[in-house]
Amino acid sequence: MERSLVLLKPDTIQRGLIGELIGRLEDKSLKISAMKLMKVSDDLARRHYEEHLEKDFFSDLFEFITSSPIVAMVVEGEQAIEVTRRLMGATNPFEAEPGTIRGDYGLDLTKNLIHGSDSAESADREIDLFFDEEEILNYELTEKKWC
Repeated sequence: MERSLVLLKPDTIQRGLIGELIGRLEDKSLKISAMKLMKVSDDLARRHYEEHLEKDFFSDLFEFITSSPIVAMVVEGEQAIEVTRRLMGATNPFEAEPGTIRGDYGLDLTKNLIHGSDSAESADREIDLFFDEEEILNYELTEKKWC
């Protein structure tokens, strides 16, 4: 079973799309094993976006992710990273396919609703940034025998 970090960004919260986006993840039988509404601190934002610190767009990312609460989640499932990335759609919502989260709801390149880990290594690092191990629950979805 693979894990991924998913962040529902400030625009998701401000636009009232939390339930819709969580529903899309659940529709693909991804299990939510941790979830919290939180404000991203300056330090956490810098650590999360450390690979972008020297890039021109870092300040926009930083200001956006710290501007309003987010929902942080750990999702699990078969190929959870790839499944989540496909559900999200292209980073640029104007290039994202209809039927993807960004294709259906995205309005801006920076304010693009959702983040998902891009590799197993990133998932491990990012999950450790946002969650303590005891916050991640281990349980079985009974629907798995039907899917």
